[in-house]
Amino acid sequence: MILIMLMILVIKTATASVPGPEMDVKPGVETSLAKRTLSFCYQLKFGVTEIPSSISSNTTCLEVKQTEIVVIPQGALNNTIRQRIGVNEGLTTEFFNTCQIFHLCICVPLSFISGNVALKNIGAFAFSDLPELTEITITKSKHLTHINPDAFKDIVKLKYLTIANTGLRLFPDFTKIHSTGLLLDLHDNSHIERVPANAFKGLCTQTIPEIRLTRNGIKEVASDAFNGTKMHRLFLRGNKQLTHINPNAFVGSSELVVLDISQTALSSLPDYILGGLQKLIAESAPNLKELPPLELFTKLHQANLTYSSHCCAFHNIHRNRHWNSLCSHPDAQGNLHFYRDYCSNSTSIICTPTQDDFNPCEDIMSAVPLRVLIWIISILALLGNTVVLLVLLGSRTKLTVPRFLMCHLAFSDLCMGIYLVVIATVDMLTQGQYYNHAIDWQTGLGCSVAGFFTVFASELSVFTLTAITLERWHTITHALRLDRKLRLRHACIVMTAGWIFSAVAALLPTVGVSSYGKVSICLPMDVEFLGSQVYVVSLLLLNILAFFCVCGCYLSIYLTVRNPSSAPAHADTRVAQRMAVLIFTDFVCMAPISFFAISAALKLPLITVSDAKLLLVLFYPINSCSNPFLYAFFTRTFRRDFFLLAARFGLFKTRAQIYRTESSSCQQPAWTSPKSSHVMLYSLANALSLEGKPEF
Repeated sequence: MILIMLMILVIKTATASVPGPEMDVKPGVETSLAKRTLSFCYQLKFGVTEIPSSISSNTTCLEVKQTEIVVIPQGALNNTIRQRIGVNEGLTTEFFNTCQIFHLCICVPLSFISGNVALKNIGAFAFSDLPELTEITITKSKHLTHINPDAFKDIVKLKYLTIANTGLRLFPDFTKIHSTGLLLDLHDNSHIERVPANAFKGLCTQTIPEIRLTRNGIKEVASDAFNGTKMHRLFLRGNKQLTHINPNAFVGSSELVVLDISQTALSSLPDYILGGLQKLIAESAPNLKELPPLELFTKLHQANLTYSSHCCAFHNIHRNRHWNSLCSHPDAQGNLHFYRDYCSNSTSIICTPTQDDFNPCEDIMSAVPLRVLIWIISILALLGNTVVLLVLLGSRTKLTVPRFLMCHLAFSDLCMGIYLVVIATVDMLTQGQYYNHAIDWQTGLGCSVAGFFTVFASELSVFTLTAITLERWHTITHALRLDRKLRLRHACIVMTAGWIFSAVAALLPTVGVSSYGKVSICLPMDVEFLGSQVYVVSLLLLNILAFFCVCGCYLSIYLTVRNPSSAPAHADTRVAQRMAVLIFTDFVCMAPISFFAISAALKLPLITVSDAKLLLVLFYPINSCSNPFLYAFFTRTFRRDFFLLAARFGLFKTRAQIYRTESSSCQQPAWTSPKSSHVMLYSLANALSLEGKPEF
């Protein structure tokens, strides 16, 4: 009688311990009674060849572990089992002869099979003589490849079923258990690749508190897999090869409130179950880059996701509830779940991870003026530099060093225009829903290509501007030394070095030195590691050094040609003004970017990413827009080449004829006729700073 009362107490304890739907049970937490019960087991260990008949009638659990028992014949445990529960519940001969048990622990109402390296098959009706079983645990049986569909038939009092670390290749048949309340834990079975249709239909006659299918080899969940299943929580965590859940997998299921798909390769979720979900766990799920429509999450209260941008989707979402008449009851607020679902005017969603400083919850171009400006500036950069390239390359004039350098400058600025157009286009396509496209964009090839274009264009443009200024300074200061004249081969060597430097600088973020995917505008703003900091600061310091080099060269040019006795005072002023314009545009482009970027690289940011976008649009591309005008359109030489080229296509023939007449009437360039070397230098500087480079 005492044993019967003890058995009833254990069963009631097991039933009471089944978690309810609102409990937040974490995968992997031991909820079974196995570990607590093993301490009371009668143990047979190494060296035992058969189960002794002298086992006490008071024994509540028998553990057979690492013995030399090959076969447990029918009836070997009947006496113990009969004394335990008062009825004949002997295990069948078929079960024991098939299993070839090496490590077996049988407890009624608990059954443990663990560490049995010889176990290959569990036959039909293996547990049918044990209707009082409340828990079955089958673990560490790597050679167990088959469980008969009738093995678990009609174990109606089963509360816990655990199958782990086996060699099973097919999903076990649970449809004939018909339990009144069950927690199923199927984990670490690496050969199970598919959850078939109707896999859990008939498993339980009541709502299943929890189904754990964690860390298996599951690759696919078939259509109707959960048909006819009522469950509160489903854990698919750790199935790293799980790439597809059929859209109809949950058709016919109900009451699912918690879904865990962490550490899987899923890229989408079936819409059918989203309406009832209250908690979604999708941590370390890198392929889930796009969320379903937000209106499908009608009851969601908590989301633990992989990407912070997805939480932006829930940042300002509020769902209106229909007011329930019971909300006026004094005790309504005491029931938090009821009040939240039916009495609150709106509900917010708790979501992690939250947005960081580099990825605020906003579109790429957060303000309308920025969207307008970036299109204007990008189109100007594209059109202006395309025209410059066409004129320089299409002209029949001899290719000189200045023309050669101008081609490189126009190409680099054209790349900057391409970058701006790409950013503006992506912003237009993702407007209002950037949170759903952020990961695809920032981790994809598009952002890397855009980032490469902008860094390559920026560095090549700065390098070429410096080369043009140095060539201009060298030509003026050594105007009378023809033996020191720069040749085209010299310019080729210099620009080859510039291309190599710019390409290497642009490629480094693609191989782990900083990163283009840190921010939505695809600039290398990742300075988490020392190497990234050195990279970013080095580029900025080199750009600042180039700016001072340009300033020094223009100052030297001005001092060289300044001669009040041989040139009008207003002419000196005009030269100074033209040089000041060139320096000012460089300064406006470089100063704000360099100042704030260096402070950010040293982890002392003075502005946010949102403010940095303003710098990107207003200051960063200034040179790309102004260079075609300052170095080409405003020069007489370029205008002449433009009209002559257009005349070949039947355009501007009159203007082209004027330029031909002027060219033929000139016996020599204007700067070769002055009477003194000072006037010659002045004229040369004036021509170089405004009218373009002379034709050699």
